[in-house]
Amino acid sequence: MSDVVEKTLTALPSLLSLDSQPGSAKLSTNSKLGNLIRGITELTSKHEEEKLIQRELLSIKEQVSSPNTTMMKELMVRTIYCEMLGYQASFSYIHAIKLAQQGNVLEKRVGYLAVSLFLDESHELLLLLVNTVLKDLQSTNLIEVCMALTVVSQMFPKDMIPAILPLVEEKLSHSKEIIRRKAVLALYKFYLIAPNQVQHIHNKFRKALCDKDPGVMSASLHIYLQLIQENPEGYKDLTVSFVTILKQVVAGKLPMDFNYHCVPAPWLQIHLLRILSLLGKNDQRYTSEIMYEILDESLRRAEMNHNITYAILYECVKCIYTIHPKSDLLEKAAKCIGNFVLSSRINLKYLGKNQKKK
Repeated sequence: MSDVVEKTLTALPSLLSLDSQPGSAKLSTNSKLGNLIRGITELTSKHEEEKLIQRELLSIKEQVSSPNTTMMKELMVRTIYCEMLGYQASFSYIHAIKLAQQGNVLEKRVGYLAVSLFLDESHELLLLLVNTVLKDLQSTNLIEVCMALTVVSQMFPKDMIPAILPLVEEKLSHSKEIIRRKAVLALYKFYLIAPNQVQHIHNKFRKALCDKDPGVMSASLHIYLQLIQENPEGYKDLTVSFVTILKQVVAGKLPMDFNYHCVPAPWLQIHLLRILSLLGKNDQRYTSEIMYEILDESLRRAEMNHNITYAILYECVKCIYTIHPKSDLLEKAAKCIGNFVLSSRINLKYLGKNQKKK
């Protein structure tokens, strides 16, 4: 059996809490999920796989329909695996919703996961989950609140947003940073699918931008990138805030958890550079002048030694060419493009030539 399959079998119990034995590291030999995965990896043709999966789904369908079923969690995980392979198991959708509604915390976790994978925002069965989400958002159990916010940020009926919006707004002031972060992501999802319904809470977005937790702050940047793309003039007053955040990121002031290959929060840097580029576009100088120092510092610190730093340099160069020009910054950006073009890597050559055309 391949190393990848072995690692998958080893990780599944801890991820899905399928094994009731504490300290168990692997799927037991009699685990039906483990047997299913092993059986599929040993097959030699697609036809054999189809026959095996159809037998598996038929078995699962019989068991979930039984009123005495006590293994619903494992049955649902096996169904998820079959769906991931491309085989429809529509009979299980209602049971996934029931598991999210009626199960204990671990069962709700699997139920919510199944629902988020099986259904889309327009599916009629999703309406049955609304009351469950409302109840879990009001729960005193942090895990239940997190699960509800997660499923809301992934998929939720557009017409039902007003029913849960006040509860999600409340979570922006929650004492736990993970709840605040998930609430911000849920509101971002609402803005994408129904922007008119969250127009009244833009001030709360600003509060999230200034949150003491870097995770909450970084989540708010998704919303601001979208808002500024649509109306850059309305957010120029936040330029100083974005520049200050970028300075802290570049200086390595964020926790080490945000680093990638020793680069301080690279995706956060890219987000901020894109925001600054939008704010400085067609600028008459004032807004752009606020950015010059940090753009110079970003160019200096992002050395060409890793793919992620190339991405930061590229966004930095794009920003420099977009905002009101400054001669020494333009020279440094041109030198950076030259390094891209002269690189032996095809991808970097493309980046350099693509930027030269602009």
